[in-house]
Amino acid sequence: MTHPPQSAAPPIAGSAVPATPGIPAQPGRPAPAPGHAPHPSHAPQPPRAPRPRRTAFAEGAEKLRAAATTEPGRLRLIGAVLALLVVAFGAVTAWQSSERAAAADDVLHRSQPLSSGAADIYRSLADANTVASSGFLAGGQEPASTRDRYEKDISAAASGLVTAAANAEPGSASEATIARLNRLLPEYKGLIERARTYNRQGYPVGGAYLRYANEKMQSEMLPAAEDLYTKENARLDADYGDATPYPWAAIALGVLTLAGLGWAQRRDYLRTNRVLNHGLVGAGCATVVALLWLTVGHTVARSELTGSYDHGIRSLTVLHDARIASLKARGNENLSLVARGAETVTVGGKQYDTYYYDFDKDMTVLGKGLARAERLADDSGGTAPVKSAEAGTALWKQRHSAARAEDENGDYQQALDKVIGAKGTTGECFDGVDSDLARAIGHEQAEFQRAATSGRDAMTGLPVGAAALAVLGAAGALAGIGRRLSEYR
Repeated sequence: MTHPPQSAAPPIAGSAVPATPGIPAQPGRPAPAPGHAPHPSHAPQPPRAPRPRRTAFAEGAEKLRAAATTEPGRLRLIGAVLALLVVAFGAVTAWQSSERAAAADDVLHRSQPLSSGAADIYRSLADANTVASSGFLAGGQEPASTRDRYEKDISAAASGLVTAAANAEPGSASEATIARLNRLLPEYKGLIERARTYNRQGYPVGGAYLRYANEKMQSEMLPAAEDLYTKENARLDADYGDATPYPWAAIALGVLTLAGLGWAQRRDYLRTNRVLNHGLVGAGCATVVALLWLTVGHTVARSELTGSYDHGIRSLTVLHDARIASLKARGNENLSLVARGAETVTVGGKQYDTYYYDFDKDMTVLGKGLARAERLADDSGGTAPVKSAEAGTALWKQRHSAARAEDENGDYQQALDKVIGAKGTTGECFDGVDSDLARAIGHEQAEFQRAATSGRDAMTGLPVGAAALAVLGAAGALAGIGRRLSEYR
């Protein structure tokens, strides 16, 4: 009789469990039956990858999101944003107003005086050249007054160059121009002294030295002085450009700050029915005061600075140019008698005396400049000297025409008497025109000083005041939000 197969006895605890091929045995765990896959829970798990470490920014953002889900957290966030807005507004206001105040001060105390100083350098050099030719025409016995005037002009030019050099930026084009003028000035003086020496001895070569000195002045020194004047005017325009623009960034930030404070006040009212939050009201008042101070102060400053340019700088520029033209004209008038027709120029197929031709051009520039200066003058104090200069210019032209006629007719002494004589000369007309232009320049300089000072003073204290108001405003905003937070404790 066949017996049924006996089932396998269960393994005894602690005994070895036969391993399934391909699967390692594990102590204390029964081995899977042959031909069956292990249960997934029993399968070995791969090691887990470490969680990536979050950045401080991510952790902060998560905490901020968590805090914003509660009213106290939202209040803290609102208070921080409001305080930041108020402080940023104060900082930008202080920065922009400080820059504009500094530029206005540069206009008043640096660039405009240097521009006028450059014009004075040109005037001193041109006048020295004119006086030197007048003294030469007087003969061997040069008048003491003429010699003294020449020496004063040379000293004034040298002093002006020292001042300009002290204020020039290192390595700038102005510095190179000043160095060139400092080199040319002794050379010019040496040529004039040689011309005087030979003139006293009666040698005609003295006239050649004088013409050579004049050529150096006209072709090298005066163009360099005019270039310096142009550069200083450009620096003046740049300072005006820095002082007059509206501080739009500060104004926009101030409006944004007021909008934020208004929104926070309305939110507080809707949630608590309290009409006013004293801290937020205080912050709003401080912001309004700073914004009004900035807007009104800068508007006044801009108006005054613009007025100082329109009624001061523009008139001064025209008057300086007219004065330069008169100096050139007088120098050419004198040199036409020194050269005695030795220098000619051909224009349009016709031949002219070089110095008479240049004199006519300079007088045309002078006449146009005086007409423009009269239009720019805005009161009688500025108009009167310009009209007097116009009358003197007209008389100068008449006397010059008479002197030129004598010279062209061969009566040199009569022509000389009409130019540098004792009475009724073109020299008197030139001195009168120069004096009138000096009075007009002094009047316009005073107008500029008054308006530019008012413009600068309109921004006095604004940077410090804006910073102080910003601190008060931020403290008020934090105090107002803190009062609401105390209700949750």
